[in-house]
Amino acid sequence: MARLHSHRQRPVHLGPLPAERLPRQAGAPELPARQPGDDTTAGALAVAAVVPEYLALCAGHLAGAVAATQAPVPDDLQARADNLKATACFLDATLAGVCTLQPAEVADGPCAGHTHALVFLVEFSREAHADEPGAAWTAGSNAARTDLRCAEVAVVLAGYLRSLGWAAQGHVHGHSQVDLCALAQRAGIALAMDGVLAMPFTGNGFRVGAVTTTCAMATDLPIAPGTPLGWPDSDAYMGVGGTRPGFDAAEQARRPLHLGRHPMERIPRVDEPTTLVLRDEIQRVPKRADLFTRALAGDLGDKARQERSRFAVKHPLAWAMTPLIRGLVPLQGTRTPLPPTCIGPPLDGAEHNSLAVKALAHFLGADLVGICAAEPWMYYSHDEAEGRAIDAYHPFAIVLLIDQGFETMEGASGDDWISGAQSMRAYLRGALLAGVMAAHLRRLGHSARVHSNAHSELLHIPAVLMAGLGELSRIGEQVLNPFLGPRSKSVLITTSLPLVPDQPVDFGLQAVCNLCRKCARECPCNAIPFGPKVMFNGYEIWKPDVEKCGKYRLTNMKGSACGRCMKTCPYNREDLVESDRLLWLSIDVPATRRQLIDHDDASGGGVRNPVKRWWFDLEIVDGVVQAPAAGTNARDLSPGREAKLAAGQKLAFFPPSLQPAGGTTLATTVPLDRAAGLAAAAASETPAAARRRRRGPATRP
Repeated sequence: MARLHSHRQRPVHLGPLPAERLPRQAGAPELPARQPGDDTTAGALAVAAVVPEYLALCAGHLAGAVAATQAPVPDDLQARADNLKATACFLDATLAGVCTLQPAEVADGPCAGHTHALVFLVEFSREAHADEPGAAWTAGSNAARTDLRCAEVAVVLAGYLRSLGWAAQGHVHGHSQVDLCALAQRAGIALAMDGVLAMPFTGNGFRVGAVTTTCAMATDLPIAPGTPLGWPDSDAYMGVGGTRPGFDAAEQARRPLHLGRHPMERIPRVDEPTTLVLRDEIQRVPKRADLFTRALAGDLGDKARQERSRFAVKHPLAWAMTPLIRGLVPLQGTRTPLPPTCIGPPLDGAEHNSLAVKALAHFLGADLVGICAAEPWMYYSHDEAEGRAIDAYHPFAIVLLIDQGFETMEGASGDDWISGAQSMRAYLRGALLAGVMAAHLRRLGHSARVHSNAHSELLHIPAVLMAGLGELSRIGEQVLNPFLGPRSKSVLITTSLPLVPDQPVDFGLQAVCNLCRKCARECPCNAIPFGPKVMFNGYEIWKPDVEKCGKYRLTNMKGSACGRCMKTCPYNREDLVESDRLLWLSIDVPATRRQLIDHDDASGGGVRNPVKRWWFDLEIVDGVVQAPAAGTNARDLSPGREAKLAAGQKLAFFPPSLQPAGGTTLATTVPLDRAAGLAAAAASETPAAARRRRRGPATRP
């Protein structure tokens, strides 16, 4: 299902469909129409039943206060329009366009004075076929699911515009002060056919959202009346130029929904992870020991504490995502068992449940899904606010991965101003869809709780590893997936629903990472080890220096946070047939791995692509959006610096004995002891020694 043709030369604001090839006509009539609806009927078990609570949360953020000063964005109206359309595509809208508003549409009410509208459509997902697991859960739920996705996009776009200093209001079905179908036609993203909106290049249904605003932008022309549905020629159908090919939907429909888009079923499975995990030697740690929590408490010093609350959201686009992320926390769910109130017939057993859960996750928008046992050692020991002890309370964890987006990462250095927004977008998307899934499981009578970046009681890395979604990489505290590489964010759902755990995977990553030191070479703060793996709190791992890494991410003055290791990893590839070929070559022919690593550098893997650079460099300082005073990180590759960095590298490790004890709260500062951390790193046990120790002394016959 990978594409044949690269999108490297396709600007992000154009989106994945070749809509720029459609004939246009100024002043084309706007015909009465409705949005596409569900083709199937929602039954009692449909997930649509839990969507209204989440849609109401989004609706509460469609409007809001406007910044007192306008940001220094370009006066060029086309640049503004391209930025906002690219933002919509970054948020996974399928297509976006801009139109003006008629005075009668905004004569009074919350949109009074608005002059322009950014209009976008989000496609339906594929429902499970009637004979597939999850069919009863997804049937008749596409309109509700997609309206929610539109609401998410509208909230972020409207919040972004308001932070830039322009009035803006989001609109979605059921929460709109404008005629969305008329605006979709005027903005050139759909046309009316037999009373229903249609888009020629998508056979899927879709829903429409919009943001009206006082921000002037260049507008688009309507699609010419009578434009036929379908693909105009073979180039468009095959995706020449990097657009989505016409055969994509049919290819996807041939795969059971629970398998998702990426063929993880082809990756070899093993009984235990490819890195040693000594479960009985793992000491549970409190949430207070998390490095960013330590920064909040002042453990890393005043500068890190000052920046902790803003480092990832100091760009206005990332900031616009925070209200929803915070608002989702109270909806994360239950720890304790629910009374048996299942609304339907008994579920069909753990195996069927597992497939249905995966189908539902892919339907809602997860990129990858796995299941593991939520073993007690995966849980944090105490919370950070009250020092309350956390007991392991659910037997299973559903693990979802959200792609941070190759296109945007292709245009970035990894540690410039869009980095934080990439993370926050994935965190928001994961928290929203996991919230809906957990609410659905609770409605069926099973306890379920979301563990998001905003509030988690479970460590994500071991859950992702054990759920078979990747292997531990040289990046260290990062599980790398064979198809997404390291550019994903995770969200977990623990539950009492009986499930079947997945096995860990082995796609040869340990050998590749042992050869490849590109992430260490490109790390801005020399925090990723050039040397071998060590044992750390029961895990075999390339252990990074979290103090170096954390302080750089927190106090990066020329960008927001950092994801440079993800940007430059050879597994961070475009979704192409050629990329798949390289992956399988590295798995099936180990002798090629060194050449494949060298090929990544030689072909410019990790270099910034200016075509994909769509965002404005902006920073919020004391509530005011301004041009970053320190400038912007502008890094490409640094071949030849490896030897120098490796020779002088000094890493500090902070095992549980050097972390805040369980019961410590944010009210108490526990400064990092770097000298002790350096000593702990020097004294680290090797994985080989740990294996020998566990085997014990050899016995004589």
